[in-house]
Amino acid sequence: MGHGVSSEVILVVDDGQDNRDFVVDYVLKPNNFQYLLARDGLEGLQMAIQSSPDLILLDWNMPRMNGVEVLEEMEKRGMDIPVILMTFHGSEDLAIEVYRLGVRDYVRKPFDPDEMIAAIDRALTETRLRREKEALTNRLIHANRELQGRVTELNVLYSIGKSVTSTADMEALLPKLVEAAMQLTRAEECYLMLLEKDDLVCRAMRRHNSPHAVAVQQTVRDPVALRAVKTGLPAVLTPDKITTRSQGTPWSAAFAPMVIHDRVIGVLGVRNMTLNSPIFTNHETALLSALTDYAAIAIQNVRNYEALVASTTREKAVIRDTFERFVPPSVVDRALSQPESVRLGGKRREVSVVFADIRGYSAWSENAQPEEVVDTLNHYHSLAAEVILAWEGTLDKFMGDGFMAIFNAPDDQPDHVHRAADAALALLKAASEVQMMHGHRLTYSVGVNVGEAVVGYIGTERAVNFTAVGDTVNLAKRLEEYAAPGQILVEESVIRRLGNLAQTRALGEVKVKGRQRAALAYELLSLNPNR
Repeated sequence: MGHGVSSEVILVVDDGQDNRDFVVDYVLKPNNFQYLLARDGLEGLQMAIQSSPDLILLDWNMPRMNGVEVLEEMEKRGMDIPVILMTFHGSEDLAIEVYRLGVRDYVRKPFDPDEMIAAIDRALTETRLRREKEALTNRLIHANRELQGRVTELNVLYSIGKSVTSTADMEALLPKLVEAAMQLTRAEECYLMLLEKDDLVCRAMRRHNSPHAVAVQQTVRDPVALRAVKTGLPAVLTPDKITTRSQGTPWSAAFAPMVIHDRVIGVLGVRNMTLNSPIFTNHETALLSALTDYAAIAIQNVRNYEALVASTTREKAVIRDTFERFVPPSVVDRALSQPESVRLGGKRREVSVVFADIRGYSAWSENAQPEEVVDTLNHYHSLAAEVILAWEGTLDKFMGDGFMAIFNAPDDQPDHVHRAADAALALLKAASEVQMMHGHRLTYSVGVNVGEAVVGYIGTERAVNFTAVGDTVNLAKRLEEYAAPGQILVEESVIRRLGNLAQTRALGEVKVKGRQRAALAYELLSLNPNR
């Protein structure tokens, strides 16, 4: 029986030189075993303790320590080394007796090489099986560890994917991606860079020994990162590729591009700075590439969301700018924040209504140039809008050279009657100032009333108007029609609500078209300060 080059070591313990030479020359060397030689029991025990051989060939009668004493000492020390006892013919009973001390087999002197090698193979079979089992167990443990590592990486990627794809704020997203890359690759540093115009700009980073990632804005000149952008492929920098080393030079680095629709939008890079720290491999770049898929989608989603928000903000600004020319900011805010509230229908509530019309306009416009007519009309309408909105009224609509406004809608205004009356007086004063400025004789006639009306969005599904309808509105319109240029007519209910604040002149009953009972009309002259 022959062996190849063996790593198994056999300790031969025998006080006889001839016996040791025979075993070495005719058994161990021909079968390529490694061997150790001891001349007595004590030397053999010491060599066994130091070298832990795979097998011991142990003589029985030796000086200083015989075979039994060696076995007993090995048993005390818990040394599990197989032993073959070498005995003279007729000592079989003794060999059987020492089996309890760990002897696996025995061979009789004079030795037969074939018999001895057979005994050695039998004794080493258990050792070989144990070693194979240990090696297999170690491989299994290593495989399980690697598998657990892959499961952990997948779980990390999954949790990162959920986290980053639900983040809508770029300033929060980018540092979160940096933290994820460091967790995934166990790197000491990480940088997230985005292409902005023609520059590669670092937008988030975490340096060595920093407690957490932060948002930054720094232009990047790293050649490896730029190569990853240019090629669209991951790149690894290992110590053997670094020809010169200075402060800030990494020990190892890995970069992975972030790609959307075959277009590189940035790079995610990790670095290890400490000498002899782990060197990044293709495995880390594969992990980074998996993460950059999430990162690119998340960044693109945030950009789309930000663009949508910006577009919506611009649209709202245009809507606000347009409608705040006609209605108070509160009405616009409600329509923009609660679009579902803009639906057809109305509710009964008390309102103060103001109607005004430019008197003398028709006669004047006959002899004026069309451009001047339009400019003057716009001037007066702007004047009316400024006054009504200054008193926080709702400018309902313009009707030719007149307009309608309401107070106490949509928001409550406990002093809405006073606001409406004061706005009417301010309107006439402003018109008088315009007359003096431009020289033409145009002014307003105004009607004011207070009472219940149906208030809400009136119209069709395609076109609605926030307005008020009802007898209160109709009477305010009729009062405006009866009013002379520069005159404000109010119904008696307005005077009752204003009390001693109003300076008025009673005009008596006024017959109103379409109304059975007459209205008691007053001319509003002024308002006293609040007392």
